[in-house]
Amino acid sequence: MNFPEELKYTSDHEWIKIDGETATVGITDFAQHELGDIVFVDVTSVGETFSKNEPFGTVEAVKTVSDLLLPVGGEILEFNEALETDAAILNSDPYGSGWIVKIKITDISELDTLMSAAEYEASIGV
Repeated sequence: MNFPEELKYTSDHEWIKIDGETATVGITDFAQHELGDIVFVDVTSVGETFSKNEPFGTVEAVKTVSDLLLPVGGEILEFNEALETDAAILNSDPYGSGWIVKIKITDISELDTLMSAAEYEASIGV
């Protein structure tokens, strides 16, 4: 499994990539592997602000539906519309073209509570 070093991770298997006051959020390689074949992503929250760990959407796989939780508080700026027609991108490229949302971070200090790649990898026992 792949866990890029430049990202931060949550115990709920989301990743975040910081770019100034904005960030890109997705699910980890581990998460997509555990979910199996992803068939639908539901994010209707563009323009809304959420607290850290608050659900902002769902991802549906063949056998289950899982909440998407925001790694840090922020406003949803953009949803990856490519996922509307091909949710399986999350399985094939979770860190690249499979990103889910872009957010404007409301409290940058919340990033300090997230895990590094090595910490995340240790937490899932890989």
